[in-house]
Amino acid sequence: MTFLRAAVCAALFLAAFARALAAEDVTLSSPDGAVEITGTLLGFDGEFYRVQTQFGELTVDGSGVSCEGPGCPSLSGFVAEITLAGSSTMSEVLLPALIEGFALRNGYQTRREPLPGGNFSHVLLRGQQPAARFTFTASNTDAGFAALIADEADVAMALREIRPLEQKAARAAQLGDLTEPGRSRVLALDAFVPVVAPGNPVREISLPQLAQVLSGRIANWKEIGGPDAPISLHMPVSGSGLAQAVEDKLMAPFGAGFAPQIRRHDRSSTLVRQVLVDPFSIGIASYAEKGAARMLTLTGPCGFSLQASRWAVKTEDYPLTVPMFLYLPARRLPKVARDFLTYVRGPAAQAVIRRAGFVDQAPELIPVSRQGSRFANAILAAEGEAGLEELQRLVTVLGGMRRLTASFRFEPGSARPDAQSRSNIEQLARALEAGEFDAKEIVFAGFSDGVGPAEVNRQIALKRAGAVRDAVVKAAETADISRVRIHTEGFGEALPMACDDSAWGRQINRRVEVWVR
Repeated sequence: MTFLRAAVCAALFLAAFARALAAEDVTLSSPDGAVEITGTLLGFDGEFYRVQTQFGELTVDGSGVSCEGPGCPSLSGFVAEITLAGSSTMSEVLLPALIEGFALRNGYQTRREPLPGGNFSHVLLRGQQPAARFTFTASNTDAGFAALIADEADVAMALREIRPLEQKAARAAQLGDLTEPGRSRVLALDAFVPVVAPGNPVREISLPQLAQVLSGRIANWKEIGGPDAPISLHMPVSGSGLAQAVEDKLMAPFGAGFAPQIRRHDRSSTLVRQVLVDPFSIGIASYAEKGAARMLTLTGPCGFSLQASRWAVKTEDYPLTVPMFLYLPARRLPKVARDFLTYVRGPAAQAVIRRAGFVDQAPELIPVSRQGSRFANAILAAEGEAGLEELQRLVTVLGGMRRLTASFRFEPGSARPDAQSRSNIEQLARALEAGEFDAKEIVFAGFSDGVGPAEVNRQIALKRAGAVRDAVVKAAETADISRVRIHTEGFGEALPMACDDSAWGRQINRRVEVWVR
C-alpha cells in the first residue's frame, strides 16, 4: 500500500511537471515600463498572477501591471476555477449543499454540470454569465492528497489527517508543511459507527470485540451474546477516508488487521441497505448516513458506555469521531474561493451542515444535568475514597457551569494538540475576539489517564489545561482578555471517557475541556 501511494504521487508529480513545460510565457509590465517580469504563468485568480521566473515563483498584483504574451488570461470574461478532489462523502452531499447556501447569500445563481467519470461542476452565475466554477473530482482521501500535492487540485477533501508519507511528498513538491496552521480546516464532523439490522438482539459491543469482529477473530454472534450464527461483515471500500479512519483509530491500536471476507461498498447508503436485509450482518457506516440501521452502544470492562449522538461527536466524547478536513495549498486562492472558505466557518453554514446530516461546529453549551452518563461512568471507575473525593471536587467546582462543545486532545506521545483541537483553538479564539464570553467565567479543565499517582496526574492535567489556555489566548490577538475571567483546573483521572487498559483508551482520557459560567 505504501509503495502504491508513493507511485501514485510520483506519477502525478510527473504530470504536473509536464504541464508546466507546456505552459506559455508571459511578460508583466508596470505602466511606466520600469518593471518587467517574464516567466511561465502558473495561475491567475482574477486579482493576482502567479509566475514562475528565474528568481522563483512570484505573486504579482494584476491591477499594477499589464500582461503580454500567448499565456495571458482574458480579464473581461474571467471565471474563477476551483478544483476539489478527494472524499466522495464530502463531495456528494455536504460541499454542494454549502455551495448552494453560499450562492444564495451572495446573489449567485447555480448550475450543476455533469462531467465524465461521475464528476461534476457547480457553476456560480451572475445573471447568465459564469463567475466561478467549483469542479469536484470525487474518489477517496488518498487520491485527494495526491491531486493536491501534484497541483491538480486547489483543495483536498479528506476524512483523516495527512499521513507522514504524504507530508514527505508535499515537501518534495515544495508545498511546505501541510500540518502548519492555515493549511487545513475542519469543515464538519462525522463518526464511524457499528450498525446492525433493527431485529438483531445484540445491543452493545466493546471496542476490542469490534476490532476482533472486523479481523475475523470473532466470527459468530454467540461469542458476543448473540444468536448462534456466523457474522457477515460490511465495510467502506479500501482507500476511502472512512475505511482509513477505522484502520487508524480502531484496528491499529489493537494490533488487528481486516478479515479477507469483508464485503466492501463504495457508498454508505449501499452498505446500510445490505445490513438491513441481513439480520446476521454488522457494518461500519458513517454516522451521518446510518439510515434505518441500529447503532451498537460501545462498552468497556471498566464500566463506561457510549453511543454516538450529535453532542457526543461534537465534543469528541464518542471515541470514533472523524473530522472532515479541507487541506489547502500555500498559494493564494481566487477571491470567490476565499469568500467561500470564510462562509463555511459562519453560523449560516453550520445550519446547512446540520441539515445535510453531519455534525456542525457551532459552539453549544451543555449543562451539568446532561452529563449523567459521563458522571455515571466516572463513579463506576472511581477507586477508593480518594477517587470519589476528586469527583466530588469536580462537581463542586463545575457545578452551575455549562460545558462548551469543544474538547482538546493531543497527538500520540506529544504535547501538540491534534488537528481537530487546533481547529477548536482557532474557533474559541475567534469567539473571544467577537466578545462572546465578555463578563463570563471560563474554566479550562484538564484530565489525565489513570496511570501513576493521583497527585502527579492532577498536576499533569493542570499543565495541559494551562497549555491550551495559553494557545487560545495567543490566537485571540484582538480580544480584550481582561473582560473574561479565565482560570484552569486539573482533575487528573476523575472523569475517564474510556478504559485505561490500552494505550488507545489512555490517549482518549488525556484531554482538556472548557466550562463556562
